Amino acid sequence: MSSKNTILAALKANQPDLLPLPSLNLPVTDNGTPTVEEIVEKFKTTAVTIGGRVFEVSDFNGIKEILAAQFISPARIISSFTELSEIAETDISQENPHLLADVELAILQAEMGVAENAALWVPEGNMMQRAVPFICQHLALVVRKQNIVGNMHQAYALLGNNNTGFGAFIAGPSKTADIEQSLVLGAHGPRSLTVFIWA
Repeated sequence: MSSKNTILAALKANQPDLLPLPSLNLPVTDNGTPTVEEIVEKFKTTAVTIGGRVFEVSDFNGIKEILAAQFISPARIISSFTELSEIAETDISQENPHLLADVELAILQAEMGVAENAALWVPEGNMMQRAVPFICQHLALVVRKQNIVGNMHQAYALLGNNNTGFGAFIAGPSKTADIEQSLVLGAHGPRSLTVFIWA
C-alpha cells in the first residue's frame, strides 16, 4: 500500500459521527410552518440585534414622516421611488458615481428579506447606481411584508437560476471590530440601516 493510500485509509477510518443540522430557531405553528407574522417578528428582532432600525408602514406617507424627523435639508437624499420625489432626488441614473460621495441618505427597494440574519436582497436594478448602497452615509430599504422568508435556503430557492446580474444581500449598518476589538459602525459603508416593512 502506498503512503497516499495509507493516509486516505486513516482519514476514512477516523471520520467524525454525523450530527443533525442546527435548528434555525424559527417559531413554528402546529403544522411545523412559521406564519408570516412570526417570520416578520424574527426578522425585526434580528435586524435590531445587529444594529438596524425597523418600522412597519402602510404607505409612503409613513416613510416620509419617519425620515423627516431624522434627516433635514440640506442633507442630500436620493431614492429609487418616484413617490418620494418631494423629499429626494429620484433620477441619478446618468450621474457619475463619483458625484454621489455627498449622499446622506439613500432609500431603495429590497426584493426580499431573510428572517434568520435580517439580510435584504437588493438587485442592481433597484440600486440606481451600483455604488449607491455602499457610498451613502445612511441607507433605508423598503421590503414587502410578504417577501420576507425564513432563511437563506428559502431565499436562494426563490432566486433560483434567475439571471438578476449584480446584487447584494445587505444586513445592518456596516461594522468592523478588527481594530483593537473595538466595534466601529460605518467602517466600510453606511453608518445606519433603516428597514421599512410595507404591509
